Amino acid sequence: MSAVVVDDADGVLTVTIDRPDQRNALSQEVVAALHSAIDTARSEFPRIRALVLRGAGGAFCAGGDLKEFQSVFQDSPGRRAEIAQANRRGGELFAGLADLPCVVIAAVDGPAIGGGFGLAAATDITIATRRSVFAMSETNLGLLPAQIAPFVAARIGVHHARRLAVTASRFKADEAYRIGLVDDVVDDAAALGHAVTECTSRVLRCAPNANAAIKRLLADLPGTSRDHLLDGAADAFAEAMLGTEARAGIRAFLDGTVPPWTVAR
Repeated sequence: MSAVVVDDADGVLTVTIDRPDQRNALSQEVVAALHSAIDTARSEFPRIRALVLRGAGGAFCAGGDLKEFQSVFQDSPGRRAEIAQANRRGGELFAGLADLPCVVIAAVDGPAIGGGFGLAAATDITIATRRSVFAMSETNLGLLPAQIAPFVAARIGVHHARRLAVTASRFKADEAYRIGLVDDVVDDAAALGHAVTECTSRVLRCAPNANAAIKRLLADLPGTSRDHLLDGAADAFAEAMLGTEARAGIRAFLDGTVPPWTVAR
């Protein structure tokens, strides 16, 4: 049985980490399967318009697989290069999610700890149940949240990222909403399902290439000079204006019809 279940329907790729007995920890098998799902979303864009990431069995993701850490890395000497390579592979997972052209939604129910926190931070939209718990717990274990740190800092700011990293504090969804990690808080798993459906429905009303373009533009904001940013934004807008999506979208609006990319759900 696969540790990651992928469902492809109506332009939405739903990716479920399915190791509930291990609180959906990120084993090397899970990381490889998530990379494969990301590759599918990228290669099938714009048919795939959204990717929804979730965990099975009342947990989102408890972070790295500590049993695997011990048995594979710590119980065998001289494996520093292999450890660094595996860690970087985890970082490439977060980057792969963040860089997808489709919209990425995290549906968080239960613990989102360590790498699970990183997954939630790397997505475009994060929706969580009220019972969900978040933590950058690595320093409690004598480790550091090395690969998730850039994505967490980009999402909630360096100050909050530093505070949470050096205290390993656990906090609920309402606090995650307050600091900007979570975009919407719902009461329970059923409400989470409804919220995700509503969110993907809104995404499917937007032109896929326009969404991809604005994601690229926003990703380039940090460290970009004002003039370069204005020039890049102008080029992206002009390209979109002359593209097939804008022509169809403006025509549909003026004619009182529905754009061709709209999917009814």
